[in-house]
Amino acid sequence: MPLRKPILLTCIVLLGTTMSGKCQFNQTLFIPDTISGPVFNLQMNETQKSFFPGQITATRALNSATFLGPTLIMRRGWAIQATVNNNLSDTTTLHWHGLHVPAHSDGGPHLPILPGQQWNPHFTCLDKAGTYWYHPHVHKKTGLQTLQGLAGIILVRDAEESALSIPRSYGKDDFPIIIQSLQFDSLAQIVPKGFQDSIVLINGTIQPHLPVPAQWVRFRLLNASNARNFNVGLEDNLEFQIIGGDAGLFGKPVSRTRLAPGERAEILVDFQNRQGDSILLKSYASEISAGIQGGPIGPLPPGTPPMDSPLNGQDFPMLEFRVISPLSNPITSIPDTLVAQNRLEESQATNNRNVVFSSVVPGSIAGPFLLNDSTFNMDRIDFQIPINQTEIWNIHNQTTIAHPFHIHGFSFYILDRYGAPIESEESGRKDVVLVNPNEQLRIITHFSDFSDPSMAYMFHCHLLSHEDEGMMGQFTVVPLTQIENQHVTSPKIVFPNPFTDELRILISTKKSWFISDALGRIILKGMGPVIVNTTKWKSGFYLLNVQGMKSQKMVR
Repeated sequence: MPLRKPILLTCIVLLGTTMSGKCQFNQTLFIPDTISGPVFNLQMNETQKSFFPGQITATRALNSATFLGPTLIMRRGWAIQATVNNNLSDTTTLHWHGLHVPAHSDGGPHLPILPGQQWNPHFTCLDKAGTYWYHPHVHKKTGLQTLQGLAGIILVRDAEESALSIPRSYGKDDFPIIIQSLQFDSLAQIVPKGFQDSIVLINGTIQPHLPVPAQWVRFRLLNASNARNFNVGLEDNLEFQIIGGDAGLFGKPVSRTRLAPGERAEILVDFQNRQGDSILLKSYASEISAGIQGGPIGPLPPGTPPMDSPLNGQDFPMLEFRVISPLSNPITSIPDTLVAQNRLEESQATNNRNVVFSSVVPGSIAGPFLLNDSTFNMDRIDFQIPINQTEIWNIHNQTTIAHPFHIHGFSFYILDRYGAPIESEESGRKDVVLVNPNEQLRIITHFSDFSDPSMAYMFHCHLLSHEDEGMMGQFTVVPLTQIENQHVTSPKIVFPNPFTDELRILISTKKSWFISDALGRIILKGMGPVIVNTTKWKSGFYLLNVQGMKSQKMVR
């Protein structure tokens, strides 16, 4: 890890205003309560929280919290039984992000929990010790519900991790660090998407401080933001060690900085000989390249939604560590090696698949974005994968911005980027990988344990707004004998349907099309992809006719 020099920053404060000088970290960091399984009872509630003096923000949370939810502690091999009660006024789901679970318990958009209803997933915890998380995954509302507070950490423990001399006393020398950047309106309400985000929350706390013991301390970092990347580092030339990523511990400590949405990182910091000091955890966003959310953004094309966050491309503090006396049994040294790694090798793969990122409007940084020239269709299965097959997925980002790519239910390894070997910090198991603008990379994974031809897993961009707009696909894992018998529908060419004020023609090539009304009258013609303003259209049936393709019936 390169040494970092201390930097005096401009502090980003309430509702996007700024002040010069040192930030005042006056609030003690909130540490979520824990629930230890194997039985979990979760209540999803509509709540409120005062982030700013004299103002109340509508939030959502789980159990007794007013923002976020409890940390769930599982152990590998446990038979997990969960009860999830939806006390919201809206439909939701609950996805176990990163866990290797059967599709019927994954919590994707096909498993809605209606208001007042209950969901009872059950599965065996098969994952290695690590940091995972949970959040809603209802189609088109994942971003809003997650940013409003419906999220929390999952800690998995196992025998390998328990044998290591590393910190693991929750809330004492082992801390969850949930990072979110939010945009609030003038009434202190959370703005969906929020590309003008100026407030950074750590565990739902603005400008927090955390007392930490003068010894080795473990932090479990989760980027639960809509889109922002964080280039995490410490001031005062203080080094840290990365011991784990998305899906478990590494073979040995390594260095790593940028943290993409959905990604996790476990870090160890040595605070010995620093008692009485204050040390800032920062995002060195000035080092993030253009095209990666969180880095600098240049002039935007006309019609692009405002994206001028004061955080873009700027270094800023997020959390102040205040070093106190060590615990009674402090961790004063850490091991050179961690846990055995069993990477999948390219020679084990029996199939290759391609996933291409593209934009409806070429060159757009605001989307909507597509996977394999398609937007998400609940009725279309994009891939059918035989159980126990090892596959290489070739990911090609043809857009001008970076996208964090996530696969449900199955972790993977990165094989290479642009054909070049990966860095050591990317060698561990992952479930999210940041794919840079115009980059190609390859990942490899094994689809084991669970097959279900009737229930799909998702793969998608984990920029929550992109996911909600349809940058998502789905796959089933099935017995080999069922591959040829299962019908796969054709890609969707219009979105949404039914529609109200806006209609998107999703055609990647320059094909001509026209739209006719219920009487057969042509009301609009065009060529290629376009977004149509339909605010003045009458309610009723319409027909989209595309050159060389089947007509699509639409409803307003």
